[in-house]
Amino acid sequence: MIDPVFLRTPQFVCEALSDRIGVTTVLKVESINPIRSFKGRGADYLMHVLGEDTRRIVCASAGNFGQGMAYACRKRNRPITVFAARNANPLKVERMKALGARVELIGDDFDQAKDAAKSHAQQNGELYVEDGKLAPIAEGAGTIALELTEGSDQMDAIFVPLGNGALVNGVGTWLEHRSPKTRVIAVCAQGAPSMALSFEARAAVTAPSSTIADGIAVRVPISEAVDAMAKTVDEVMLVTDDEMLQSMRDLLSDAGLIVEPAGAAGVAAIQKRAQEFAGMRVAAILTGGNLTEQQIAGWLTGVPGRPGSRGPQAAPAG
Repeated sequence: MIDPVFLRTPQFVCEALSDRIGVTTVLKVESINPIRSFKGRGADYLMHVLGEDTRRIVCASAGNFGQGMAYACRKRNRPITVFAARNANPLKVERMKALGARVELIGDDFDQAKDAAKSHAQQNGELYVEDGKLAPIAEGAGTIALELTEGSDQMDAIFVPLGNGALVNGVGTWLEHRSPKTRVIAVCAQGAPSMALSFEARAAVTAPSSTIADGIAVRVPISEAVDAMAKTVDEVMLVTDDEMLQSMRDLLSDAGLIVEPAGAAGVAAIQKRAQEFAGMRVAAILTGGNLTEQQIAGWLTGVPGRPGSRGPQAAPAG
């Protein structure tokens, strides 16, 4: 039911990284497809579930989900409007437009854009879809875990970047069924800790968001996603912007991959806890690779020093 272009993504043990940190690390590469992120899986499955509904789709996105929805809507000749913050990644904005979406830049962060999207859909009788809230999106994302567990090698843990929760809930739901001994470790940006705080409190906790990792820069959690995490996630941990940037550089040198900050969060977490997981087999989901030329120059090929400084543009939210 999901477009094959998003399925069977590369997954392999990165020997250079594994040897260096002493942890057998499987990389699940979700950045090699037409939208350079995993979001196409859930978006395409959602549109399949919605069936013949012909209303214009409205959603909010930091860029990757919007691309996934635009791709799925274009395939079905469905009109779509994506709301994004005024400071959204310009590359992601242009790609949403190129895929046929009408893009509205409103608000200072993702959550303000999301509020605008909800109001717009309600006022115009259009269909608002929310990433992290709708089960089909999580189900589609969960196919990543299905692919990771098809082999005979047991995973001790899977590290999952944590934004609004759709990915980790889909992954965790499948692992509970197929590989319950595999730990599900969700990874938040230290500068955007709302989902970590929510997991600990077992209730949605709003917190300030200031991180370069726009894909996981959540300020206002979705309560349904937080509730689901109680059964799908074993632990939530934090990584800094500097740690994500270092892992981005390591992925380039060790695996030849260009990955955005949120996409490198899982690897950053593994490297942070390498001593604890020494000798084990783990996986990191590289969720996306949408970087502007400026970001590539500043983050991947720039001179290290204080890599988390506001160089190529830090995102204050979602």
